[in-house]
Amino acid sequence: MQRALILSIFLLFLQILHAQQNRVSFLFAGDAMQHQSQIDAGKTSAGYDYTSCFKYVKDSVQAADIAVVNLEVTHAGKPYTGYPSFCAPDEFSVALKDAGFDIFLTCNNHSLDKRKKGLERTIKVLDSLKVKHTGTFINQEKRDTHYPLMMIKNGIRIAILNYTYGTNGLTVQSPNIVNYIDKKQILNDIDMAKILKADIIVANMHWGLEYKLQPNSEQKELADFLIQHGVKLVIGSHPHVVQPIDIRRNESGEIDAVVVYSLSNFISAMKIVNATGGLMVNIDISKEEDKPVKIERCDYSLVWVNKKEKNGKFNFFELLPVEAFDNEEGKAHMGEQNFSTMQTFAKTARATVESMGR
Repeated sequence: MQRALILSIFLLFLQILHAQQNRVSFLFAGDAMQHQSQIDAGKTSAGYDYTSCFKYVKDSVQAADIAVVNLEVTHAGKPYTGYPSFCAPDEFSVALKDAGFDIFLTCNNHSLDKRKKGLERTIKVLDSLKVKHTGTFINQEKRDTHYPLMMIKNGIRIAILNYTYGTNGLTVQSPNIVNYIDKKQILNDIDMAKILKADIIVANMHWGLEYKLQPNSEQKELADFLIQHGVKLVIGSHPHVVQPIDIRRNESGEIDAVVVYSLSNFISAMKIVNATGGLMVNIDISKEEDKPVKIERCDYSLVWVNKKEKNGKFNFFELLPVEAFDNEEGKAHMGEQNFSTMQTFAKTARATVESMGR
């Protein structure tokens, strides 16, 4: 009797373990930026510290199996600069890693803000932190070796792609490589992901028009192109405002693919109300042996940057989960004016995200 009970418990354990080994939860966050006021606010007597920025979202980020963020700065070393040529202290990426991010996307319109030195040193900093990154490369050999970025998590093979529409008119210097949006190259990369037996392909696209709440025709056409050729998750950044989530279903009503047109900002010092926050998108996938990956769910939460001011300058930044702070305690924490701004942002963001239906 006791042996039968032990055997039953053991078999149940194996079933649970098997289920865990065939599920992956993603979290996607938007643009991690460092404007000059953020750099100034992060300065301490010993260097820079951004730990407090992510205090309230850290648990959510760390709960995901794979958390992805768009690193929209370079790490070119001193002097540190904000917009329009971003160069952030290395401690910013240290804090993002400590907050729980596993993959840093480096391909965006600010990849070349500090030219060759910025691109190369950013990669070296991320390598030194032992975090995975993709989108820019020191040379062709590195791209050939490490792209697509392949991960095996809980028994599921995942390919991560990353492209940008441009680099603010700056030209990449040889032998460096920036992944520009080019359909022929993208098709080659998708084919390589398939050769590498990816169970799911994720394309992170830096695209669209800044501050526009709806995707343009180019975004829609490119999303269709990517899905047609096998991409299942299309995750967008760059507009600095939230754009819709398009959940595409098959005839059985199951999720076939997901397009997040714009996550907006993760953390920044932007003042335009619609740009003061963004999305964290959670997507869960599962896979049974010898069957295609299933997209089990796609949910989102809103985050908002609470900025505190002293002597006419912002001197403190913290990222707040909107749902947790949309109450009287939240109002007391951030002050009535900031609370009102957060609610205005959230109302527009929710309506925009849901505008394509669920």
